[in-house]
Amino acid sequence: MERTLNFVEAVREATIQEMELDPSVVVFGLDVDDPKAINGTTQGLVEKFGPNRVFGTPLSEDAMTGAAIGMSLSGLRPIHVHIRMDFMMLAMNQLVNIAAKSRYMYGGQVNVPIVVRSMIGKSWGQGAQHSQGLYSMFMNIPGIKVVVPSNPYDAKGCMIEAIRDDDPVVYVDHRLLHFQSGYVPSEPYTVEQGKARVTVKGDDVTLVGISHMLNECLGAQTYLKSVGISAEVIDLIWLKPLDQETLVESVRKTGRLCVVDNGWTTCGASAEIISMVTEALGPSQKILVSRMGFAPVACPPTPPLEDLFYPNARTIASTAYDLVNGYSNKWIPDELPELKQIEFKGPF
Repeated sequence: MERTLNFVEAVREATIQEMELDPSVVVFGLDVDDPKAINGTTQGLVEKFGPNRVFGTPLSEDAMTGAAIGMSLSGLRPIHVHIRMDFMMLAMNQLVNIAAKSRYMYGGQVNVPIVVRSMIGKSWGQGAQHSQGLYSMFMNIPGIKVVVPSNPYDAKGCMIEAIRDDDPVVYVDHRLLHFQSGYVPSEPYTVEQGKARVTVKGDDVTLVGISHMLNECLGAQTYLKSVGISAEVIDLIWLKPLDQETLVESVRKTGRLCVVDNGWTTCGASAEIISMVTEALGPSQKILVSRMGFAPVACPPTPPLEDLFYPNARTIASTAYDLVNGYSNKWIPDELPELKQIEFKGPF
């Protein structure tokens, strides 16, 4: 029988196993030692490893990121946890000008092996300052890697890979994924950097879902199948390094690409992916493309506005349907209750 964990348990197990293996791994951040323990992902760590290796911090993102960089330059491997990705903006100088550039500026004599873990996602009235997926900013910076696991297996394997990496890694998990369950081996393992996964094979259109949008793309694939459209669904896993080969091979076959993001489309991850694929294929193959993500307004706080603002399985299916047919059909499938997304259960 396959062993099953949820996303939260997978992150916690990865952290524990690496802390047991390597005494240089430390965990800190706002509320990591709180009873709620970042939705349970750091539950029991302070009791197991002590307050010298697991500790809470003040609301000082810039200073604490500087501390993380100093720790890493001194031989530690810190995991710095941000409850919201939004507030990583307060540490941009440290991340962009120090963490990302130190190896280059010192000719490879130093490295900065930090994992910057942050959460994204909607619901429960989070609104404009607590729902943003800002990872495309870090995709733009040389020296920083970005990973967006969508399931418990990848949550564990990517966390271990990130901890062992000698460069800064931004590890992004969507709070709606925390309640997902799936197969997770008990032994430590890593998920290869820069290697995407084809989760469903298809011939008519390629759907690329980033983080939680992978789940919505899988739902869209079910809707499309009901009307005779075969969608191939790709989970990128790592946004940087990005798996160009798998994407190009799929789009060369289908001739159509829809990228669904958890961020704004302007200058976002979806724009970069589409540009990369079209450049790689060149003028010899005409392809149809579409990108889905946030409209150019702040993230809304209310469920009715969220229903309009965030892509979902039905709107993704509708967009892909139009790509396949070559014109706007205004087709929206009837909702299947079994595909209704898991609701966010409240704040941390």
